[in-house]
Amino acid sequence: MDTTRRGMLKTVATAAGAAVTHDLAHAQDQGHDHSHQAVPSDPALRVKSLESLLVEKGLVDRAALDTLIDSYEHKVGPRNGARVVARAWADPAYKQRLLTNSDAAIAELGYGGMQGEHMVVVENTAKVHNLVVCTLCSCYPWPVLGLPPVWYKSAPYRSRSVIDPRGVLREFGLELADDVEVRVWDSTAELRYLVLPERPAGTEKMNEPELAALVTRDSMVGVAKVAAQREGVRA
Repeated sequence: MDTTRRGMLKTVATAAGAAVTHDLAHAQDQGHDHSHQAVPSDPALRVKSLESLLVEKGLVDRAALDTLIDSYEHKVGPRNGARVVARAWADPAYKQRLLTNSDAAIAELGYGGMQGEHMVVVENTAKVHNLVVCTLCSCYPWPVLGLPPVWYKSAPYRSRSVIDPRGVLREFGLELADDVEVRVWDSTAELRYLVLPERPAGTEKMNEPELAALVTRDSMVGVAKVAAQREGVRA
């Protein structure tokens, strides 16, 4: 028996696949007609079977897994950062606290913890544009932005953001004037950065929830600006 981590994962995955095959074969042998049911996709079946197997073997606690999933679906993610940004736009006093003591100001809204213990918020203005990267790996402020997107973790983004930040921004569709200074901030395990985007014109009468709805994840990383109407985000 292979007792290495790789071997264990291979065994579990194989067993999960076998479990799916067995269940489907059993249903066919019984002559059950499931044509009226919405059968999950093959990957979904594999994930469910793998989850069930891990729970059965005592490697995963189902309640803890449900709590983790719920946390990332409803409590962690860009919506949290958007709320921070909207509050800063609407409340000058809060904005000042956010820029001078980011951890404390973000904690005022109930956000903080793992992967966000030490943060610094940098402000975009008409003459300064900030861009966040992690050149070593993928350090990212989870409490306010959720999990990092694939492109943030990619080697090209991590290297080229430092070497050619304007070129990277251009590829994201953001063209900056020559007189705008671009500042690149390198997040680490000890310190993570969040961009406070420039508030778009024409939003003066919007309330905080309306403002938050405009803010995208990309704008808080610095690869996009906020538009007066919500635009799509990159996956």
